[in-house]
Amino acid sequence: MASLDTPAREQWGSRLGFILAAAGSAIGLGNIWRFPYLAGEGGGGAFVLVYLLCIIGIGMPYLFAELSLGRNSQRNPVGAIEAIVGKRSLWLIVGGFCVLAGFVILSYYSVIAGWAVGYAVKDVIAPGLGFGDFVASPPLVITLLAVFLGITLLVVLGGVEQGIERWSKILLPILLVLILLVIFRAVTLEGAGEGIAFYLWPDFSGLTTEIIIAALGQAFFTLSLGMGAMVTYGSYLSKKENIATSGIYVVVFNTVIALMAGFMIFPSIFAMDMDPATGPALVFIVLPEVFSQMPLGGVVSVTFFVLLSIAALTSSISLLEVVVSYFVDERSWSRKKSVAIIGGLVFVMAIPSALSQGAVASLSEGGIFGDTDFLSFMDYYVGSVGLALGAFFLSIFIGWVWGADEAAQEIMQGSNLSARVLSVWMFVIRYIIPLVVLIIIAGYVTGTL
Repeated sequence: MASLDTPAREQWGSRLGFILAAAGSAIGLGNIWRFPYLAGEGGGGAFVLVYLLCIIGIGMPYLFAELSLGRNSQRNPVGAIEAIVGKRSLWLIVGGFCVLAGFVILSYYSVIAGWAVGYAVKDVIAPGLGFGDFVASPPLVITLLAVFLGITLLVVLGGVEQGIERWSKILLPILLVLILLVIFRAVTLEGAGEGIAFYLWPDFSGLTTEIIIAALGQAFFTLSLGMGAMVTYGSYLSKKENIATSGIYVVVFNTVIALMAGFMIFPSIFAMDMDPATGPALVFIVLPEVFSQMPLGGVVSVTFFVLLSIAALTSSISLLEVVVSYFVDERSWSRKKSVAIIGGLVFVMAIPSALSQGAVASLSEGGIFGDTDFLSFMDYYVGSVGLALGAFFLSIFIGWVWGADEAAQEIMQGSNLSARVLSVWMFVIRYIIPLVVLIIIAGYVTGTL
């Protein structure tokens, strides 16, 4: 049985606090940076439609599963699994992988987030410096890494209610306002209508298996699934909380922000006659050039990279909390000790990623990792393949080892879902989600993702 009577266990102060924190975890670079370039490569509207279907039919049911596991156990991913199968089960490896994945992803994620922080003030700290030279400057990128990671540590140090929840309530509304400002500027540009049409009108002639698999992968990536973040956040929920309703709000908030990101970017790109299918370079190379050519472009650029930094921060908080929660729950470390030690280790782990964009040849493209660089290598094998594997084994554990019926009972507490809806959910978590994640994994193995 799960341990539910630990007096020192922190909880969210309100439903709104949890929704904003969980949505903040999901709303990160995946929404503002990754989603638009995938949509651009995937033909715009067709990719968006498939993505929405994946979010509703796959992402949301799986989100309920992770939240239910966390709340049932009131512990981190390792502790949640241990509460069900004991201390000697091999399933603990899955929980341990979630904690390790959060640690590794946070390391290189903080590097990219540091770039966003730097680009928000680039005209002051590095005027005229191109992206290639910017990311290849060791003093610059390591300083930005330290700044961003330091802010993340300070938020998590404050705890669940006074740190994560408090700052989520501040940061998410600011993020929404900034996005609306950039959208207003983008859609009022001459020629913006062509970009809106590209983004909204599905052209199924270009829809391929690769695009569908990419949309599936993005649905998991953008909701922070497969790495234990939602298990951890779910562990701070009270038994009175409605998991289904709260989960729906998180999905809606996350999806709306992702869709709004497209309205920021595609009208601007088409108005300035740029190519939307430019891949990962879209945000840091193409968009600054786009902003430089539009009226009030300097203001728009600063606003965009500030909001990108905020989005990255709300996600990095959850990544760190996964690891901190493990050491607080399982090793009885204080939160202060956990944040300090883990933060220091993440910083050290992040340095190779920070130096892999041209600063150190052996870590950069063409070095010991072949045609890729250290940061991209870690992102692919941990942030993509690793998360897919984590999602697969967690879905098997929840659906078959713990049992979909037990998970459904947990979801029922505080909610009024009908038996028919829950039976459909049980079928999805047992059969559909493992199959879908296997398809995503196959996409990585075959090179289509």
